[in-house]
Amino acid sequence: MTQEKELSSVTKWSIRMADGSSEALAPEAGLPCRAWIALKSMIFGLVLEVSNFFKKAWHLGHNEPRKVIHCLKVGMALTVVSLFYYTRPLYEGVGGNAMWAIMTVVVVFENTVGATICKSLNRICGTFLAGSLAIGIHWIASQSGDKFEPFITGISVFLLASAATFSRFIPSVKARFDYGAMIFILTFSLVTVSGYRVDRLMELANNRVYTITIGTALCTMITTFICPIWAGEELYMLITRNMDKLAYSLDGCVGEYFNGSGTSADGDKESDKKLLGYKCVLTSKATEEVMANFARWEPAHGRFNFRHPWKQYLKIGASMRACAYCIDALDCCVNSENEVPELIKKHMSNISLKVSSESSRVIKELARTMKTMKKSSTIDFLVGDMNSAILELQEDLKSLPNSFINLQPLQEAECPEKKNIGAVALMDIIPLVTLASLLIEIAARIEGMVDAVEELAELSEYKSVADEKKQHQPISKTSDEHKEEV
Repeated sequence: MTQEKELSSVTKWSIRMADGSSEALAPEAGLPCRAWIALKSMIFGLVLEVSNFFKKAWHLGHNEPRKVIHCLKVGMALTVVSLFYYTRPLYEGVGGNAMWAIMTVVVVFENTVGATICKSLNRICGTFLAGSLAIGIHWIASQSGDKFEPFITGISVFLLASAATFSRFIPSVKARFDYGAMIFILTFSLVTVSGYRVDRLMELANNRVYTITIGTALCTMITTFICPIWAGEELYMLITRNMDKLAYSLDGCVGEYFNGSGTSADGDKESDKKLLGYKCVLTSKATEEVMANFARWEPAHGRFNFRHPWKQYLKIGASMRACAYCIDALDCCVNSENEVPELIKKHMSNISLKVSSESSRVIKELARTMKTMKKSSTIDFLVGDMNSAILELQEDLKSLPNSFINLQPLQEAECPEKKNIGAVALMDIIPLVTLASLLIEIAARIEGMVDAVEELAELSEYKSVADEKKQHQPISKTSDEHKEEV
């Protein structure tokens, strides 16, 4: 009996194979063992996810330390404004409305100075205007009697809230005062509705205006005087970086097409990233508009005056995108599957490379003009060289049919079985003609960039290099003055 129990406890399962043999199956692990393995794998996966999160956070803070500084500034502002709760004299001055100061810091404090000032002024103006109107309507409603007071209050909320909401659809209001309109709706509704049940409405409105003013003033001072990040400077750096990327992409695309300098077997990711830098120009429109809007609110800082023409940067960005669209089409020609005959390709390579080189030199000179904020003394010569290269390219395009005629007998001799070899060769040179046409169009759009940058130089009153040399040169005395001194 005991022997049978031992045999049953060690019973093994087996399966019969197709050839008649049997194979034993390993015994399954028990439920507690499986649960323990699942728990260990879950804990290990959780630890791995947390570790990866902290690694990404560390790399983000290391690569962009200004974001860490911004977080510290927000923490500082909230700590300071919390003193209205911790300190009894301050708390007794504003009471429970101190929470509005904390809420103001949370919603107003932004990464750049311009964004913070924009939201602060919108919040103050919206709160003050809504509070004033709400108090006035409350007084009118209270004088009309208990029967008409709810109707007057409700109708005023309906009309003003509807009008303020409609104003948010107007493009000029939405671009600069959208947040203020939203705060107006919120404050007016709260104060008006509260006035029906609260007796000391004037005191309530005053306390909220005071606390909001304190919160916005604190945010403005901290973001302006402690490691400031200026939206105008960010816009300026974005435009100049995009210009350099545009010039590199233009040279890289044409050079890759004619020189065959494709990526290596391992993949030169850094080179590809620079080659496709024009895509940053295509996707930067929204960022440029937001930065230009915030830059208008900023005071004078660095090399930028209070009335600096930030709108002109949007025109420069638009002209750059017009050029980048052509470079995008040029990149498609480079990656086309149709192979151009080497004879025709060599015939057009020198002048095409020259056009791209002269064009990129103009773009780089424009970027240098913006970086130094000095009028260029060579831009007219560079544009002239670019146009001369374009004329040479057009002449070569006119002579391209002759090269095609010379090439046709060679191809017919190589491939006698093809009767319509001329049509095949014509299809082969279409990508090359398209590329040359795009180079001509890019040069025309670069001239638009030149006009936009020169207009910025006039509006910003850039000094020319010759004027600066005159300022730094010592004033030489005339011969008559020298005789008088003697």
